[in-house]
Amino acid sequence: MAAELGASRLLAPYFSSSQIVWTIIIGTIMIALALGAVFGGRWADRNPDPDRLYLRILAAAVWISLIPLVGKYVILLVSGLLIVTVSTNFLVIAAFVSCMLIFVPPLFLLGTVTPGLNKFATDSLEDNASVVGRLSACNTVGSILGTFLPTFVTIPAVGTFVTFLLFSGLLLLLPLIYFLSSHVMRAASVAAIVVFVGSAVFSPMTGFAFWERNLAYEGESIYNYLQVKNLADRTILSTNVLFGVQSVTMKTDGLTGMYYDTALAAPALADHADSALILGMGTGTYARQLRRYYPKMRIQGVELDGKITSLAGRYFDEPSDIPVSTYDGRAWLAASRDKYDVIMVDAYQDITIPFQMSSDEFFSMVRRHLNPGGVMVVNMNMISDGRGSINEALQTTIANVFNGACRVGTTYTADVPGTTNRELFAKAPTEAETGKFASSGTSCDDSWRRTGGIATVGEPVTSTMRRDVKAGSLVSTTLERTGDQDLAAYMDGVAGRMRAVRDPSPGSADRSLVLTDDRAPVEVLGMKAIDQLIAEEAGPYRQILKEQGIGGLMKSVS
Repeated sequence: MAAELGASRLLAPYFSSSQIVWTIIIGTIMIALALGAVFGGRWADRNPDPDRLYLRILAAAVWISLIPLVGKYVILLVSGLLIVTVSTNFLVIAAFVSCMLIFVPPLFLLGTVTPGLNKFATDSLEDNASVVGRLSACNTVGSILGTFLPTFVTIPAVGTFVTFLLFSGLLLLLPLIYFLSSHVMRAASVAAIVVFVGSAVFSPMTGFAFWERNLAYEGESIYNYLQVKNLADRTILSTNVLFGVQSVTMKTDGLTGMYYDTALAAPALADHADSALILGMGTGTYARQLRRYYPKMRIQGVELDGKITSLAGRYFDEPSDIPVSTYDGRAWLAASRDKYDVIMVDAYQDITIPFQMSSDEFFSMVRRHLNPGGVMVVNMNMISDGRGSINEALQTTIANVFNGACRVGTTYTADVPGTTNRELFAKAPTEAETGKFASSGTSCDDSWRRTGGIATVGEPVTSTMRRDVKAGSLVSTTLERTGDQDLAAYMDGVAGRMRAVRDPSPGSADRSLVLTDDRAPVEVLGMKAIDQLIAEEAGPYRQILKEQGIGGLMKSVS
């Protein structure tokens, strides 16, 4: 279990920690243990020599001790080879091959242990069941310790690499004690000690991003791999070594050039800009931008990872007067009765999209925490269009909540230039709109039929009307509320990039795209988006490999 949990942390900085990756880890390890049990039973029946059993434990311990030293290089080698050869399901294949190469051999060897112990401990068939029961109980107790200790003690305290070394060291002690006391396998024991010490000395010298030279911080929390990079014009936080920036602090005042700038349209679209809630506070980038342009705004942050909050104070100049609750965003909403003019949902990390914060029920909860005329802005960090894409599902789900029958509202998206980010803005109805709709006496079904799937007050909201609403007021409202000419000019560009989200009408095929707590396949949809992004970026290199072979590919990347 310790190796399994360590596997998830070893793979997460490269492949994310989505349910897909967890499934691959659990599946491959179960395959290894099952095969180990089969062969271990055969070997025990054929030759019940304990020396061989302890030698397999020794080999498994040495292999696991080498994982922190060698594992990251294997992962990058596998990823590099597959990214130019695999067209679809890159994440699944790369994670599976990495697990097979790194974790299956030692777990196979450990899987042979229980049948061997059962062979040695059984004296007669009369107490065979009792022996199996005691071994199973011991196995379960070990699994419990191997589950809780890495997650709550060793990984947060000393990191993934040292966790592998600690548990492999404890495992290594068993065969060493046996061999040294039995005066056998001394050469193998000495070799194992040398390898373990070598890995213990050299593993901490390189981190997950071993090629980086300007990292201000690299570490882990109970939830994430954390990397702080200090650049000439900004400091950035990332939870993935290969892609993705979760937070940024500019070393000069002004816009960031990232999605936070586009998200600043939210307080201008809202009827008022007096309060904001940020779900996924990170190191406070959006809070700092709001504080700069809307200094009187009351801001509340919610961040699941307390380690990120502590890094925010050390490296990112997070305003100390902005309260940050260390809590899951949805659980925080469930416990709170406060309402806000702006709610920012920024809890999606690449493919790692928490399903409980992407469903119809979640966005309904967010809507209830908006003041009349308030705006929710959601950062969707993988631009992927087309039928059945992750963005189409999220957009349809949100439109279903904010624009659906008897729920008057307006929903737009705006792509962020030069990035894979898309910001979605959903505005709650004003009190006047809600009251007029309720007093009109029009049923929800009648309204849907009359407006063609757009619940409105009196008449359909056409795409032209929506464009006039956002373009006509966004710039002037920004200038009026902030007095900042540069921000107002930027909002003119945002207005030009805004697109209305089509509402899912009852009975249409679009309704099947609505994500719910019961059905939200965000990992599978996110994987398709990753495949699309990789295909776009790696396409030229695949063509070079096809036409010029390995030599041409090496020359092009050198």
